[in-house]
Amino acid sequence: MKICFPVVEDQGLESEVYGHFGSAPLFIVVNTETKEIKALNNGDEHHEHGACQPLKALGGQDVDAIVVGGIGGGALMGLNRAGLVVYQAQGLTISDNITCLIQAGLPVLTPAQTCGGHAHGHGHGGGCHH
Repeated sequence: MKICFPVVEDQGLESEVYGHFGSAPLFIVVNTETKEIKALNNGDEHHEHGACQPLKALGGQDVDAIVVGGIGGGALMGLNRAGLVVYQAQGLTISDNITCLIQAGLPVLTPAQTCGGHAHGHGHGGGCHH
């Protein structure tokens, strides 16, 4: 499974999951089968609020799931329409969240749990504090 995580800086599996998908500077894609780790620049980082293009942000990278601290409603719907499952991060780092996903699963985000903007309240791994 290829899992994508929004991050501020590439520290491999110890990278902290960023609090908002759309404004994350980077994404780390982890292939849980091959253990390959790949960093991608956010191709849509400087979009207007509410105009996130999540597939553009991923630069066409093929992934199976996204693990986020927080995400806007439009981005969530766009990812879901593309067949991607979006999970709510439960740990601070990528490694923590992979362990959570494998051992007990992570909660799937729904539109009711999305964020209203990216300027305030989006700390590392903390999401929107829902």
